[in-house]
Parts: sequence; C-alpha cells; structure tokens
Amino acid sequence: MWSNRNKLIVIMLLGSNMLNYADRQIIALLKPMLQHQLHWTDVDYGQLTALFQLASAVAFLGSGWVVDRIGWRRANPFSVGTWSVVAMTQAFARTLSQFSVARIFLGSTEAFCTPTTIKTIAAVFRNEDRSLALGFMNAAGAPAAFVTPIVIPWLAIRIGWENSFLVTGGVGLIWVAVWYMCSLGKVPEEARHQVPAKRHEVRWSEVLRDKRTWTVAGAKVLSDQIFWLFMFWTPDLFHTVFHLSMSEYGTPIGIISAVMAVGGLVGGWVPRHLMQRGVSLNAARKGSLLGAALLVTPVWMVLVVHNYWIATALLCVMMAAHQAFSVNVFALAADISPVSTVATVIGICAFCGNLAGAALLQIAGWELGAGYGYAPLLALASVSYLLGVAWVQVMLPRLVAVAPEEGEELA
Repeated sequence: MWSNRNKLIVIMLLGSNMLNYADRQIIALLKPMLQHQLHWTDVDYGQLTALFQLASAVAFLGSGWVVDRIGWRRANPFSVGTWSVVAMTQAFARTLSQFSVARIFLGSTEAFCTPTTIKTIAAVFRNEDRSLALGFMNAAGAPAAFVTPIVIPWLAIRIGWENSFLVTGGVGLIWVAVWYMCSLGKVPEEARHQVPAKRHEVRWSEVLRDKRTWTVAGAKVLSDQIFWLFMFWTPDLFHTVFHLSMSEYGTPIGIISAVMAVGGLVGGWVPRHLMQRGVSLNAARKGSLLGAALLVTPVWMVLVVHNYWIATALLCVMMAAHQAFSVNVFALAADISPVSTVATVIGICAFCGNLAGAALLQIAGWELGAGYGYAPLLALASVSYLLGVAWVQVMLPRLVAVAPEEGEELA
C-alpha cells in the first residue's frame, strides 16, 4: 500500500499534468474567437503552433538536465509556476508578435512537465510501484482532454478569451501554493544526511552514433508530427468542414481526447499479453506497431462523411491508435537502449518528434491558407504511421533486447 504522502504526490502530479494539457490546448479551442477578433489568418495560427512546438522541442534537450540538478521537490513548483505565469501573459497579448513570444516561452516551460513527473515517480516510489504510478499519469490526459474542450469555450463565451487565459494560469498558481502548504517541497529529516548516488556519465557522441537511437527517433518523427497536427487543428477542422461553433465542437473533441487514454492502455496490454503467450519481442512489438498503424489509415474518410459524429468516431479510432503506437515506440526505446542512456535517447527522440511537429504545423498553416483544404494533410496522416513501421523494420530487421548487464534489472 502507498503511504498517504505518496498518494498525495500522485494526486498533485495528476493535477499538474492536467494543467499542462489545458494550458497547451487552450489556444486551439479559442482559435475561432481569436481569429475573428484579432484578424489572424490560418498562416498566422500555423506560425504560432509551430513556434510553440519548436520551443518545446529545443527545451526537451535541457529540461531533464535542469530537473536532475534542482531535484523533484523544487522542480515541481518551479515548472508549474513558470508555465502558469507565462500562460497568463497571453491575456495581455494583442498582436501576433506578442502571442508568438508568449507561445515560445510557454513551450519552453511546459517541456519541464514530463521529466519532472518521471523524476518524481522514480525518486518517491519503489520499483514495483512505479509502473502503476506512471499508469495514473498516462490516464491524467483523459479527464483533462474531456473537460478542457467543454469548459474553455464555455468560459471564453461568458468572460472573454483574455480572462480564460488568466483563469487557467491562476489555477496553476493555486497548485503551487497547495504543494508548499502540504510540505511536499521539504526534505525529510532522514533523507538530509544521505549520500547521493554517483551519476553515470552519458556520452552524447555514443548515443548519437547508435543506430538504435535513430530507429526510435524516426518512428517518433513519423507519428508525432501527425499527433501535433490533430492536437492543434482538430477544432478548426470541425469548424471549417462541419461548420460547428466553439460551443458545439467542444463535446466531440472532448470525446476524442478521452478515448486516447484507452488506446494507450490497450497498446501497452497487447504486446505484454503476446509475449506472455510466447511470442517473441520482435513479433510482439512490431505487430503492435503495425496494428496501430493500420487503424490510422481510414482517417482520410473524415472528409467524405457528412455527419460530424461519424467523423468523430473516425478521429477517436485514429487518436487511440496513435496512443497505442506511441506507447510501443517508448517501449521500443526501453527494449533496445541501455538503461544508462535510455533517458537521453528519449530526450533526443522527443526533440526530433516535436521538431517534425513544428514543421508540419507551419506547413498546415501555409497549405490551408492557400486554399488546398484538409485532404493532403489527412492523406499524409493515413500513411505516416505505416512509414514509421517500415522505418523500424529497415533500421532493425530483428529487435534484440539489451543484455541484462546493459539494461535495467527487472524486479
């Protein structure tokens, strides 16, 4: 059983991850209102989303390093507090340049969320409890993804988009106050005199020369670019293609986002079940990736159906399949990377995936602004995951787990 303190930490981490999602997604939900009042074009919006994504990508390379050095007790309030303050500054932006600066800083600060969460769980929980705690963190996106698209448009219509930014950022500052009120930032007396473990020196040159790093990076590029495309452009797709207002598309988007969590859970269970039945790592992992990729292929049909609920169902399948694919890509990194470098590998791959996302978000703005519509983007989405599976197969025709002395020893 977890101690009351550990349960409280899990609750706080759930809250921070939900806030991270809300502060990241709010601009997509407010796009029609901002576009109307501030006279943005699709190219302008594409630039904003691309800048956010690029800033996040670059920050991933250094955020983990910072978290390791300041410790999880200070990293949690530092990360939530900084991105909440930055999120609130968007309420005072009126020009595209001002919004661009705010989104760059927001992307840079929100990149601390993932390494801080994982660092906290690793420091607080025993080996046998970590996977359960991480499972709760993965599930945090479900309530946030369901509630945010419903609450934010409702809030903006009633109190204005400016106050919507202030409210969401203000909740983050309340979170920071609760963290300190619960004394979670204090070092326990028994831990103050412990000698810290010796850090393992990571050689970046070795990681960058390793084919396994680029196997995972390629799969992240080909899948993450599509995820970020739909993360920032789905509200506009419903508004443009199906003529839904802000108050109308909140529920479909909330349902789509909530279903994503199911995809992640199923994507993690399937290969585990297969390997327990004697299926090889190679077949189980690649088979799971291929199954998820095939489920994405019908997404192009969104443009040929005339009922937005059918489109919602198609997008539910697509986003759930993405989560299943993503879970297996991260698991692939753990399968084939030495434990001493797996965090560095994941950081590099997250950087590559976010960079690809930034590029596609900007391309989407140009492409839609030129009047080509969503057809080319949905066609790319239909095949991108299959290309990711092909990349893994070409790079590593047969997956081999790291040797016991090279990888993590399982409890």
